[in-house]
Amino acid sequence: MHLGTILNGSSPMVSNVPMPNHQRIAALLQQNTRLQVAGRHEELDRILAVFRAGGAPVTHVSGIAGIGKSSLMTLCASRLSDLGVVCEQIECRSVEPTSAGFCEALATRLKSACLSPDDLAAQLASREGWVALILDSYENFLLLDTWLRSCFVPLLPDNVRVFLIGRLPPTSRWMTEPGWHGLFQSITLGPVSVENACEVLVREGMDPDAARRLARFAHGHPLALRLIASIADKCPDLQLGSMDLQQVLQRLSTIFLADVADPNVRSALEAVSVVRRITAPLLAQLVPGTDADRLYLQLSALPFIDVRRDGLMLHEVVRSAIADALRARDPARFCEYRRQAWQQLCADAGPNGRAELWRYTADMLFLIENPVVRGAFFPIGASRLSVAPMRADERLAVSALITTHEPADAVAALEAWLAQMPEYFSTVLGDDASVYGAYIACDAQRIPASVLTTDAVASSWVAHLQQKPISPGERALFCRRWLSRTVGEAPSDEQAAIWLDLKRVYMEMRPNLRRVYLTVVDLTPYAAAAVQLGFVVLPECEVVVSGVTYHTAMLDFGPESVDGWLARLAADELGIERDAGLLDESAHELVIGGWHAHLTPLEFGVMQYLSRHSGQAVSRRDLLHNVWGTKYEGGSNVVDSVLRGLRKKLREKAHMIETVTGVGYRLRN
Repeated sequence: MHLGTILNGSSPMVSNVPMPNHQRIAALLQQNTRLQVAGRHEELDRILAVFRAGGAPVTHVSGIAGIGKSSLMTLCASRLSDLGVVCEQIECRSVEPTSAGFCEALATRLKSACLSPDDLAAQLASREGWVALILDSYENFLLLDTWLRSCFVPLLPDNVRVFLIGRLPPTSRWMTEPGWHGLFQSITLGPVSVENACEVLVREGMDPDAARRLARFAHGHPLALRLIASIADKCPDLQLGSMDLQQVLQRLSTIFLADVADPNVRSALEAVSVVRRITAPLLAQLVPGTDADRLYLQLSALPFIDVRRDGLMLHEVVRSAIADALRARDPARFCEYRRQAWQQLCADAGPNGRAELWRYTADMLFLIENPVVRGAFFPIGASRLSVAPMRADERLAVSALITTHEPADAVAALEAWLAQMPEYFSTVLGDDASVYGAYIACDAQRIPASVLTTDAVASSWVAHLQQKPISPGERALFCRRWLSRTVGEAPSDEQAAIWLDLKRVYMEMRPNLRRVYLTVVDLTPYAAAAVQLGFVVLPECEVVVSGVTYHTAMLDFGPESVDGWLARLAADELGIERDAGLLDESAHELVIGGWHAHLTPLEFGVMQYLSRHSGQAVSRRDLLHNVWGTKYEGGSNVVDSVLRGLRKKLREKAHMIETVTGVGYRLRN
């Protein structure tokens, strides 16, 4: 039957049904969204008010996970579109938290080839009327918050209104920096009232008496209300007693999971609770023997799954509840899911483009539970301190800080940096905008010889790079010194802010960043964390200045840069044995114990391809296509010949290359 026949009402199937009022589906969608933000009229009015003359250019909306921030902004965007306001939304979870990553994401959104902040601001200025720039999941942009506040947002024209939507309250500088007074507003979303909660449940089809009874269990939490509505018909006598919100969400998630009829969907929900982002290949790995594409569609229809262009996102509150329950009930399965996810991410390694690279990085980081690593990239709270490039009027304060904490002869070296390379200094600023700390970080290739003549520490690092060189194209970062105004190099809030900013530098320099060098006088406070992260002390770089010994710690990320380092950290945490040093890509050698075996170009290509698809069966055809090239027309026995040579060079590790009958080969971890 043609769709037009049904819509015209001439089919006997619909001839006796009264014709509905003509209402666009968009209006129905807006009505449903309005239900999800019941009781938010005051917040909605405050947001819409910024589009009047004199309205605040920047609005920060915060609240706990599931409280309805995104739903509120969806309704706002719908209202604004009706008023002719252009809404440009960026999902921060999918964007690398660097200036380059943000500009690329905004350029993509604006369909622009321009990548500079000035050009992007000019593009927004060219729009007729108001523009709303919405940055959702803003808690993922803490590494970029200072740059946005100090550099990008001030460039924007006055027809743009910026909305920062996240779980964390705004960093203090938005409110304390004098220039932002009157130009910034903060809105915190709290629980909805019991009356509004009842309205939502009744509109979802629940009996009013049951709605009044169950609404109080939700603690005014919109996601809890959605879960209650989805299971209420199966659990009419649902009792949640005096549980707190976290317990309620965990109980509701468990009930929902038990009520899912399809066992594959139940297994999938448990499995994906350990990952950040859900894709069809990942489902195939975590729930083998199922139709991954069908499973993906089934998951996308669930009420607590966000559907995004790069995959599915299980709502954080539900994900946490399912993961916690799984970890408590079956810790071995919980860990095995994480191992399987690690295997799939490694198989998918080698993405193209900044956006794809960041998605891979964020997915791998999510598997790491070590707070030293996880918190360094995904901080759990906003700091009262901010880090920004040093301004000219801060140089005297930085000079005083150096003089206070460094011996006389060491002061001269750092003053040379300050005089000749001020652009590589960053300052740590407090709420009062005064300098609380500073640090120097610079690409090793950019240090002039005149600085090296006065700086014995940096000179020792250059000598080490000459003795143990990195490959062409790889880069080294010199973190020359960090100092706090009160405690010097010792652990402090200032130092924590500096290390957080360094992770932004890591992101900007990858995938070419190979090594990081830093210096400390007292190694003791950092020893445990440094060993965990892979830092090693270099005795040959030890320097004594005015009786003070400066030690050097060096981190070699390996040929796969920051992402290879993160994969190794995750593997160590998960107890996965991997021959990280088996293939030295920079030297085109196998490394087995202390023995090195040089590889021919074809041997190297085959070994590299097998390593990057470790644990997976790889066909001869794949090897021919990816190593020999698409134009190769010879027989596949050439692959077998190269594999025989590789196994011979692997010696006692030859068994790691397995023959998969009827397929090809597999490199076992």
